Amino acid sequence: MYGKKVRLRIIFIISLLTTIILSIYIILKLLEDDVVYFKSPTEIKLSQEKITKKIRVGGMVKKNSVILENEKILFIITDFRNEINVIFAGTIPNLFQEEKGVVAEGVLEDKNLFIADKILAKHDENYMPPEVKESLEQK
Repeated sequence: MYGKKVRLRIIFIISLLTTIILSIYIILKLLEDDVVYFKSPTEIKLSQEKITKKIRVGGMVKKNSVILENEKILFIITDFRNEINVIFAGTIPNLFQEEKGVVAEGVLEDKNLFIADKILAKHDENYMPPEVKESLEQK
């Protein structure tokens, strides 16, 4: 029914579309592992599912909660409704301090303990990450 040229074009177009679709799927799957979600302490407490992937927890460092212990720093992140204890081993940013905004990146041990591998507090005293500001405004 169709000529040889038409069949070759159809096969080429189908092969091209299949290749493009597979490429997009593979790229999205590879990027899925690099996505880090932001959560507030309240969202963590209210979540029904167990969070096993790397996340970011943001809020304010609770007053009188920072404890330096050996090579670790322990502190509490609060959104003024709920709190989460954080353990971090590493170098803290110079601007990290009590009653200031902070975002910690790491894994959730349970709903009360967060093991951070990165602390993001590189800002001046007036800056607050947009996610933290939005979360606090909702409260």
